[in-house]
Amino acid sequence: MSNLPPLNTQTIWAIINDTIDDSTVNQLVWHYLGYRYDSISEKWDSSSVAVEWQHEYPEPPNFLGSRRGTMKLTRSIPQENKQILKQKLGFKGYKIGEFGPRQTRRATAANWLLSYMQLNSLFS
Repeated sequence: MSNLPPLNTQTIWAIINDTIDDSTVNQLVWHYLGYRYDSISEKWDSSSVAVEWQHEYPEPPNFLGSRRGTMKLTRSIPQENKQILKQKLGFKGYKIGEFGPRQTRRATAANWLLSYMQLNSLFS
């Protein structure tokens, strides 16, 4: 997971525009949640993950393939950041007929990552 793209607005747009593959999107969210893969033991280390995630997900969930994991991700976004894609990036959402569950989950991941950036003062 050391080949992750930088966490910036270009990466967020790439998630929304589907120019970053699903695996990388998951890995970005996992990384910023605190999950680390130990290639020696071939196991996930969740010791840096918030307790509420560790308990339910000792290994990182597939956010783009799991409604349950995405719902938890949505709930973990602070209320003031629920519309951050619109507020910071001007994202108007997907057009009717051009999106499905996968795009919605990608938007949730992008929203969560942008919220993470806001909470950690990572905007340049």
